[in-house]
Amino acid sequence: MCGIAGYSVDADSRVNRTLAAQALLAGIAERGADAVGYAHRGLTAAVTIHKQRTGATALLDEIELPVDTTDALVHVRDYTKGHPTLLANNHPIRHGSVVGIHNGVIANDEEIFARHALEHAEPGMTVDSEAIFALVERRGADRSALEELQGTMASAWLDERTPRGLYLARGVARPLWIGRARRELFFASTKSALEVVEGTLRLTLRKREVPEGTLFHIAGGSIIAEKRFRPDPSYRNRTTVQPVATPHEGVSCLAKLATLAA
Repeated sequence: MCGIAGYSVDADSRVNRTLAAQALLAGIAERGADAVGYAHRGLTAAVTIHKQRTGATALLDEIELPVDTTDALVHVRDYTKGHPTLLANNHPIRHGSVVGIHNGVIANDEEIFARHALEHAEPGMTVDSEAIFALVERRGADRSALEELQGTMASAWLDERTPRGLYLARGVARPLWIGRARRELFFASTKSALEVVEGTLRLTLRKREVPEGTLFHIAGGSIIAEKRFRPDPSYRNRTTVQPVATPHEGVSCLAKLATLAA
């Protein structure tokens, strides 16, 4: 289990960019403590990444996003493949121009790298999630690329070749929710994380679960394109409901968030 979250906002949104990221992080903190990270960009295409090998509590009050941020990704990791001692294995993961986050397991990652003669972004990387972003780097946000993946997936990424917005995709067996306001769109692994955003930012969000096999392009707080793809169904019945990985991180982060938001 990992946790993913993020947002896309219109440049004129009055939402506090840093507090929004902090609220999302606190909302997903219980889903992993092996590593934590976030990425963001504003009016330029360049993406800035920060990640560290701690739980969310150690990062929460250190987060700082520029006031012109339009897109942000947040991740907490409960690792399965790719040891977190190698920082490149932790999320957000950069592969070329693509920076992404993922919750799930990609079972055929090594096959994908071999089939397409792909190189890992950094020596020693073994994290399976990189296969998603390597395919996107090679072929763009293409439905057929996502259909090559075998396993479970909820994922989001920024592509520096696309100056506006972020991409959001849900395969099978991993949760993903979006919440929309007038100039803002938030996403997270759980509905409860979006409720933390509502309470912290004093927003009302129209919340719904993203259907499996959905790819969104989101910019300026709006869904500007939606595509359907056929995820590999074979893993749907192989997964079990996992217990919350690190409940203490969730409790600690929510308490710290309350102080930051006061």
